[in-house]
Amino acid sequence: MGTCEAFSDLSNRDAPVRGYLHPSAGAGANCLILTHGAGADCESLLLKSFADAFGSQGWMVLRCDLPFRQLRPHGPPLGKSAERDRAGLRSAIAAMRRLTAGGVFLGGHSYGGRQASMLAAAEPQSVEGLLLLSYPLHPPKKPAELRTKHFSSLRVPALFVHGTRDEFGSIPEMQSALSLIPARTELLPIAGAGHALLTKSNCEALIEEVTTKFILGFAALAHDASR
Repeated sequence: MGTCEAFSDLSNRDAPVRGYLHPSAGAGANCLILTHGAGADCESLLLKSFADAFGSQGWMVLRCDLPFRQLRPHGPPLGKSAERDRAGLRSAIAAMRRLTAGGVFLGGHSYGGRQASMLAAAEPQSVEGLLLLSYPLHPPKKPAELRTKHFSSLRVPALFVHGTRDEFGSIPEMQSALSLIPARTELLPIAGAGHALLTKSNCEALIEEVTTKFILGFAALAHDASR
């Protein structure tokens, strides 16, 4: 695993930032903020693997725990925690803006990605782009309960990475949902993967493919467009 250090920013005490920073040697390096799903934390293998991969390409990466996880080490978010979790992401973005002059990108797995996309839809100038891993399009076996209300307001480039066996949304369902988004999007299907994305056989290839596609196909164009 690459070099990382514990990181905290308590500027917003109602929604503090806590996690691990993978620093970059370049003052103008791009930064990727990564957060977790409802049942995990920033120590998940998925987030660590992406942090190492982006770090090896000269990026600064922050893996952070959402506020709900800082309050409860286990279990899903409760009640009205989503708004506070988005405030935590807003705090993380502000903290990273103070550390680098490069672009700041937001990424997350499942619930974390959903909150990232909602924040970007409400505040399109906050980040240059999104990396959304296993977007939870609807609850398992409840295809009518779509989580797409904010999609028509999403104007930030986004790469969606989705397993072909994900119970939170099929590939055709994801393709239909992404047509609602006016920003540039791309759907990268991962054959044989479920909601966790990683399997025993795909870890190395998956991380490399997603990292390369995001950096070359999204990050450079998104950063140039924001200038």
